Amino acid sequence: MAVTTAPDIGPHIEAVRAALAGAGLAVGLGGAPSPVPAGGRYAVLYPDPGTVGRESLADRRTDLAILFQVTCVGPTAVQCLWVAQQVRRALHPPLAVPGRSTWRPEELGGPPVARDDDVSPPLYFLPVQYRLQSTA
Repeated sequence: MAVTTAPDIGPHIEAVRAALAGAGLAVGLGGAPSPVPAGGRYAVLYPDPGTVGRESLADRRTDLAILFQVTCVGPTAVQCLWVAQQVRRALHPPLAVPGRSTWRPEELGGPPVARDDDVSPPLYFLPVQYRLQSTA
């Protein structure tokens, strides 16, 4: 049985980040981008480590599924929803991951917009979860 190398999550996370940045969004990984844009609208990417699966009964573990959350942030609820719409548009087509075939990211939803009064001035946020899958 041939041993395969486990899929690397790094290029997948970079593909998501690049798609969001390509849509004109400031993007942070695990926290707000630095610097925070003057308009206060941005996205924060929170990926999980992914799950490697078999592509066949031969036990070649080349399939990868990553869950990630994009938290959309804005100074008003309307601007927060605007960020969410830009994220949706950016993640609608398949993402290019070198050496991999990807499915289009699948939007899994999230809770309604919420206001964060623990920061000054208050911000609105909306976490939306997605799944990205690929194979060799």
